[in-house]
Amino acid sequence: MQIAEQTRKQYAPDQRTALFEIQLDTTTHVPQYHITTTDENAKAAFTDQLVKSGIPTTGTITLLPDSSVAETTKGIINLSVANLRTAPRNQAELATQALLGTVVDLLQERDGYYRVRTPDGYIAWVSSSSVAPKTNETLASWNMHDKVIFISDFGHSYEAADESSLRVSDLVMGDLLLTTGTYGDYVQVIYPDGRNAFIRSSQVQAFGSWQQALNPTAQHVLDIAKTMMGVPYLWGGTSVKGVDCSGFTKTAYYMNGLVVPRDASQQVLAGLALDVLTEDDLDTAKLLRNLQPADLLFFAAAKGKTPHPRVTHVALYMGNGLFIHASGTVRINSLLKSAPNYDADRANTLVAARRYLGQQDPALQFLTAHPAYNTQAARLPQTN
Repeated sequence: MQIAEQTRKQYAPDQRTALFEIQLDTTTHVPQYHITTTDENAKAAFTDQLVKSGIPTTGTITLLPDSSVAETTKGIINLSVANLRTAPRNQAELATQALLGTVVDLLQERDGYYRVRTPDGYIAWVSSSSVAPKTNETLASWNMHDKVIFISDFGHSYEAADESSLRVSDLVMGDLLLTTGTYGDYVQVIYPDGRNAFIRSSQVQAFGSWQQALNPTAQHVLDIAKTMMGVPYLWGGTSVKGVDCSGFTKTAYYMNGLVVPRDASQQVLAGLALDVLTEDDLDTAKLLRNLQPADLLFFAAAKGKTPHPRVTHVALYMGNGLFIHASGTVRINSLLKSAPNYDADRANTLVAARRYLGQQDPALQFLTAHPAYNTQAARLPQTN
């Protein structure tokens, strides 16, 4: 177990994005270990250390993706918003969400759930009914087809080009679907599982042209953020149905073409560090001088109570001391004591600030270059 823990720390220090799990059965004469990992190097390192230590054990090491997913190591989210959980059961904690049309890695299947990896690297479990498995061939077909992105906050698709027809599903901002043509005021779409439906043309945009027109300026990021004003806080949420603090900042950047890390404690490690503190306290002069709109502010609830406190909250800076964040609901507060919406708790727990716009960082990927989104989805087909 000591060797396993050393291996985990070296190769999978963040279990949200890499796995090294061990189960040890000591009821047998020779201990039996069963390891599951996403890193081939971790598998080799653990085996080598066992041999060098001379520990008499037997066991298995499963490298993900495993045989349970066979040839279908990719899948496409099939619901407007899919809930990804920390374990393969409905009662498990909500870890994150993924939007309709998102391509995910299928790593493992168990008990009616898939263990998946999202485009931002997050690993969690999703109900098998929420994702359509794809072979390399069927995924390539999906990637080559024209797509539309849903740009309204909320909406629905219908069985016919008529809003009085039966609804097929709900839709939220950022959902992706294949399209086969336009019919009057509607676009015909195909879901990852093959369902056909119609959506009002005014609620979608050709994905290719939407990507090409992306211009992730501070104003555009904040414009998306402000469309989510009043959206309720939801732990693990990353959609307009409900967001947590980092799901909110992630969505604001995603709708401007930038894929960023999922959690606040991961987001604080990306981009350019900005100086906003003096002797560990908020320095409002530095804040006003060094920050630009759309920079990110990071907070730690345990600041002053423990050394190196973990980041627990993130917000988008708006300028003039104002910031927008998901806390209860998406709302605007200020770090300036003179402001009527001053948030003393956030001012006292600020620990860092980062800039994403204009930065070259492998943790910040443009959709146009990301393998999960860089597809041949271009124009809307001609009207039939």
